[in-house]
Amino acid sequence: MAEINHFEYGWITPALSYALSVLGSALGLICAGRIRIAGSAGQRAWWGTLAAWAIGGTAIWTMHFMAMLGFAVEGTRIRYDVTVTVASALIAVIAVGIGLAIVGTGRFSTVRLLAGGLFTGAGVAAMHYTGMAAMRLNGRIGYEPTRVVLSILIAVVAATVALWLAVTVRRGLAIVGAALLMGVAVNGMHFTGMSAMSVHPHARQGEVSGAGVSTLLVPIILAVVFGVVGLVYALLAAPTDEDRAAAAYFDARRVPEPAAAPAEPDPVGLRARSTLGTPGSSFPSRRDTPPR
Repeated sequence: MAEINHFEYGWITPALSYALSVLGSALGLICAGRIRIAGSAGQRAWWGTLAAWAIGGTAIWTMHFMAMLGFAVEGTRIRYDVTVTVASALIAVIAVGIGLAIVGTGRFSTVRLLAGGLFTGAGVAAMHYTGMAAMRLNGRIGYEPTRVVLSILIAVVAATVALWLAVTVRRGLAIVGAALLMGVAVNGMHFTGMSAMSVHPHARQGEVSGAGVSTLLVPIILAVVFGVVGLVYALLAAPTDEDRAAAAYFDARRVPEPAAAPAEPDPVGLRARSTLGTPGSSFPSRRDTPPR
């Protein structure tokens, strides 16, 4: 059995992975809060998509890959299948999106919360082990069943708590505290699943195919940067509750313009006759008539 090192670069990779999970969780919770105050189905779908990308893409999948930068196996190089890696990212985003749709549509209930948490947790676990299946190395990967089950249970509990927080938390300090808690849960699930892994080297070493970590790191970092900037811009550009309240207040205070009074009836044309001789009239007045 080959020796496995989960922290090849020390505390840097776990610290960065935790920071990414907290950042993505905070942005996701803010976006999820906008779902509840959205005025149309299109707006709810928009904020739900952003929340799924923030939580599933940044807080979960990007955290997973950042933690994998510190993963090393003695005696072999590690490569990644790009197609399977991208599929793991899509699984995370779609699972979180469906979970938010289950919990966020209709009347909130415990049944909806448990169903959404179960589905999302299973999706997060599927993302993790799909990402591990994308690894290419000179060895056979095995997993200890008990720790695998434990990691799945952690994923389900963490997803349920995350969905509950997404529909209940609104204030700033509560969002920060919830994001810190979610970061612990996501990282706990990841490293529990990693601790279940073992590698049995092949007797005959061969060339390992696939993309290296450095090849995938640049596009992932760019995706995170542009994704976070886009999320922040969308949040800043969207009207807040205070903006809506102010708009409603000024709409209520706006005084309507008085309607023009209806013209009085003039059946014999007296009003037209009274205007004869006034300045601007085409008929001269008696005052303007030259003396004889």
